[in-house]
Amino acid sequence: MKDNVLPLGNPELHFWLTRSVARAMAVDLSAAMARGLLSAEDYAGMVTRCRTCPHVAHCTAWLGTGAMQQGKPLDACANREILERLQ
Repeated sequence: MKDNVLPLGNPELHFWLTRSVARAMAVDLSAAMARGLLSAEDYAGMVTRCRTCPHVAHCTAWLGTGAMQQGKPLDACANREILERLQ
């Protein structure tokens, strides 16, 4: 039996992508943690979910064009629900 295991993306890149998408949505992840709205485990899970995302090039280009000024992430964002909840 063949496993369908996808490799995880670079942790540093996805840490910054997660923070950048959050920041573009006016979500301060550090402040959310300080207020008890986001645990360290939840934050780590967000980065890990981002690392599994196949849309990195699209996300990076989208962030680079300033399209995030709409205040919402890409529809395909793996962290969309949690970011919208924190917003």
